[in-house]
Amino acid sequence: MTAPRPCRAVLDVGKTHARLCVVDGGGRPLETLRRRSEVGPGPPYRHLDTDSLFDWVLDGLASLRTRHDIGSIVPVAHGATAALLAGEDLALPVLDYEQEIPARASVAYDRQARDFAHTGSPRLPVGLNLGRQLFWQREAFPVEVARATDLLLHPQYWAYRLSGAKVAEVTSLGCHTDLWEPSAGAPSSFARSAGWADLLPPVVPAWATVGAPSADVRSRTGLAADCRVLAGIHDSNASFLAHRAPRTDDFCVVSTGTWVVCMAHGAEWGSLREERDMLANVDAFGGPVPSARFMGGREYAAIAGDGAAGAPSRADLEPVMQGGALALPVFASGGGPFPGGRGRSIDAGYLDAAGRGALAALYCALVTDTCLDLLGARGDIVVEGRFAANEAYAAALAGLRPDQNVAVSLDATGTVAGAVALCDLADGRPPSPPSLVAVSPYDPASLDRYRARWRERVGSTADA
Repeated sequence: MTAPRPCRAVLDVGKTHARLCVVDGGGRPLETLRRRSEVGPGPPYRHLDTDSLFDWVLDGLASLRTRHDIGSIVPVAHGATAALLAGEDLALPVLDYEQEIPARASVAYDRQARDFAHTGSPRLPVGLNLGRQLFWQREAFPVEVARATDLLLHPQYWAYRLSGAKVAEVTSLGCHTDLWEPSAGAPSSFARSAGWADLLPPVVPAWATVGAPSADVRSRTGLAADCRVLAGIHDSNASFLAHRAPRTDDFCVVSTGTWVVCMAHGAEWGSLREERDMLANVDAFGGPVPSARFMGGREYAAIAGDGAAGAPSRADLEPVMQGGALALPVFASGGGPFPGGRGRSIDAGYLDAAGRGALAALYCALVTDTCLDLLGARGDIVVEGRFAANEAYAAALAGLRPDQNVAVSLDATGTVAGAVALCDLADGRPPSPPSLVAVSPYDPASLDRYRARWRERVGSTADA
């Protein structure tokens, strides 16, 4: 009788929450621990509370290990984040990408680093371009940056904390950093001229085993010496990999959480429009993936309000459609296809809490639909993450895209299936397709009329 495969632990560091999940050898979720992702206000600037999170990770692994045979740990983390190491320690705290970068530094940076034609990395606000963070850190903290020996992208920083190994990986390198050229598969001219490329450790596949847990981690957690730590992956790319690994046809993954990221396999690089917050991500195999995004989780919360209880149903869409309430972009300033818009709701005073939730879901579906149009997305559409459990959002999106099949993933986090796929690739096995549920569309004719009215009110910038 074949012995069961060991369990996999997935460390998923999101912008809003961190999760530590255990899945069995077949990818079935067994247990999840969760906490908020803490950000310190400074000094010296807004930064991630990495030590507090690492202590929580070790305590969580110690607890989970007593109930599950953990054979692998896969770090997954949000983008636009990196750690500068000086030897074994941080040269500076890990900067939070919502830190405002001084205007003077941004202007100087843009003169040196803007190269959308080669990087597919649009100009983004605050610190959402990783290169902009690094440029300002060097200007503001020259002594500390001069001591830096290594530049670790976010997932690989956690792989380092767990194993002591320093590696780089392309999904985070290619996530609107200005540091990577997806078509060339190499650091950008800016990264080379500024010296950042010299600080990058060797680039390895996301599924590469970088080592075992360090002796200190094993002593604090009880993990076995034959447990393996994988290099890890950018979170939206983890959601994408779960579908990309087993298929080659055209399709689109809509990864949802704090960000809604539409990643269209088979779309054309030439479709990218920098001014609409479109970009080229890089998948785990190194290929460019035309993408578009907006801060959907925050926009949803701003529209739904504090009184919204649970995810709205498709039935909750009815009063919004009949009463004509509209939500117009934008409600979060982190980018998206409608730059410069000032979010507002129109004729929505009659809606109760469920109705406001449905209005928020419909708004997010309309912006997602715009992103898909801009990309020229073809084939199936798969919704991953937080909005996969939002029936109103899924039904509205399916009604807005009646010529494409829309399905939702049963992986509630949108990243665990991708982490499981990495473990399968590490084992030399083809990943299995994730479990999906087809979505029945809300009335396409009604939605088509609503969309026309919404786009007219948004203005000509809504025309894809």
